[in-house]
Amino acid sequence: MSVLDVAKPAFMAEEDIAIFEDAVGKFFDEHAPEATVAQWRKNHCVDRSMWTKAGEAGLLGLSTPEEYGGAGGDYRHEVVLMEQLGLKGVDGFGISLHNAIIMPYFVHYGTEEQKRRWLPRLATGELVGAIAMTEPGAGSDLQGVKTTAKKVGNQYVINGSKTFITNGQTANLIIVVAKTDVDAGARGTSLIIVETDGAEGFERGRNLDKLGQEAQDTSELFFNDVKVPTENLLGTDEGRGFFQLMGQLPQERLNIAVQGMATIERALELTIAYVKDRKAFGKAIIDFQNTQFVLAECKTEATVARVFVNHCIEQHLAGKLDASTASMAKYWVSDLENKIVDRCLQLFGGYGFMNEYPIARMYRDSRVQRIYGGTNEVMKILIARTL
Repeated sequence: MSVLDVAKPAFMAEEDIAIFEDAVGKFFDEHAPEATVAQWRKNHCVDRSMWTKAGEAGLLGLSTPEEYGGAGGDYRHEVVLMEQLGLKGVDGFGISLHNAIIMPYFVHYGTEEQKRRWLPRLATGELVGAIAMTEPGAGSDLQGVKTTAKKVGNQYVINGSKTFITNGQTANLIIVVAKTDVDAGARGTSLIIVETDGAEGFERGRNLDKLGQEAQDTSELFFNDVKVPTENLLGTDEGRGFFQLMGQLPQERLNIAVQGMATIERALELTIAYVKDRKAFGKAIIDFQNTQFVLAECKTEATVARVFVNHCIEQHLAGKLDASTASMAKYWVSDLENKIVDRCLQLFGGYGFMNEYPIARMYRDSRVQRIYGGTNEVMKILIARTL
């Protein structure tokens, strides 16, 4: 039971899920204490060894079948991991992208050879995954990408640049969104796999200086006549990339909602503890009616969001989560996350503006939730199409 007093739904209350949740929490307590995460923020990158430790602990590939080196779990295990990342304040560790976005592309669309070639190495942490969608001139509009992958003999030659790429400095396996036919619109888009170790023409640009998420190595990537074998095309047919992307975006957007809920719950927990302890004018901050009303509103809205997110998770587990509902979850929860974190920060007063306090970092880190995975404005366009 969290600060919201919302009981776990039956599908998340099974004993093995509870045991797993405890194990994940202990893993982060041991390997990502506050001092370690602070160092990651200072370095603007999570230590590469953290990926190996996560692989050794069985935390990579949670929902990937065991036959391909994964843990053989399902989306519930990914939810537990994402929630623990948020509740424990493990900033910047791009494991949810690796697990719940990158690896599913291979599970759902890869050939048998591709699954056996790449998934086991992603599950151990030998390979760290990233997906290169966004370009300097193309963000939410994925049909506007300019990166090309031209077939020359038995190879693809990739040219283009990408930006805002999560895990960009660390990843050594990148799914590149590229045009294999520049005249075919969406049907000319393909996903090409690039293993970066030793890849001539591949360059990492800046580890970008961001408003928040300092520990995350969000980067520019450059592809200058990068050559990969034609068997690095994800799946068997060119031109399927846009449809592959659209098929996975609902889960990506639900991931953002799950992460947002964890931040909301942590913000409320920290704030309630603070206002009970902090005193002004001879009494605790919690004793002022304004504080009570603000937190009552926040708890109410957060409870509504938690119930909705639980519903979306249940729908997704049953294979029934549609793109519109996922868009609702992404935009509404991320908007609410920013609203609640802002109101909580206000209750911290001047201390809320200090970076040593988690609420300040949560304020900065939360802002991007309304942008990546498709901006919230794009989410509303997608929802409006169902009217």
